[in-house]
Amino acid sequence: MVKAKIQIVQFRRKRERKTNYKKRISLLTSGKPRIVIRKSVCNINIQVIGYRPEGDSILLSANSKELVKLGYSLNRGNIPTAYLTGLLLGQKAKKKGIKEAIVDIGLNTHVKGSRIYAALKGVVDSGLQVPCSEEVFPPEERINGTHISNYAEKLKKENKEKYEKQFSSYIKNKAEDVKKQFNDIKDKIMKV
Repeated sequence: MVKAKIQIVQFRRKRERKTNYKKRISLLTSGKPRIVIRKSVCNINIQVIGYRPEGDSILLSANSKELVKLGYSLNRGNIPTAYLTGLLLGQKAKKKGIKEAIVDIGLNTHVKGSRIYAALKGVVDSGLQVPCSEEVFPPEERINGTHISNYAEKLKKENKEKYEKQFSSYIKNKAEDVKKQFNDIKDKIMKV
């Protein structure tokens, strides 16, 4: 008589590659709330999530769309926007009495100087205690948008047609000085 092999079926979210359960357990055993950073092409979403046995609960969140209400008219999918969104979340967390957390980037790839770490730097700069290395943060010129302004100026001199096509939304919103607008929004967030 031939016995059938026993097939073990993995959890659905693991099969779909949406959850790394080993990493999740290590994060939950810390007992601290998690800062979950998720990015898309046009936006960045950051949440503070607390664990409960019935299911996770979102304590607070910040989305890059909220920056528009503060007067931000630039692209919402870049490094300066990620930093400002992290700063906004950190300010909200301080008001709610959250003093420390751990970062959860999920299945995103760790890339030094990326939007994820720019958002994390914003959270850390707001005063929230998050264990992380200073080495992974982007340089200050990328955080405040100087690199975007420099590239725009260079392109404007070399190829006016390409500049007008690539930076059309910046020209339309009269927001060619990225660093100035970044500093204005940062000041508004710090006052909130």
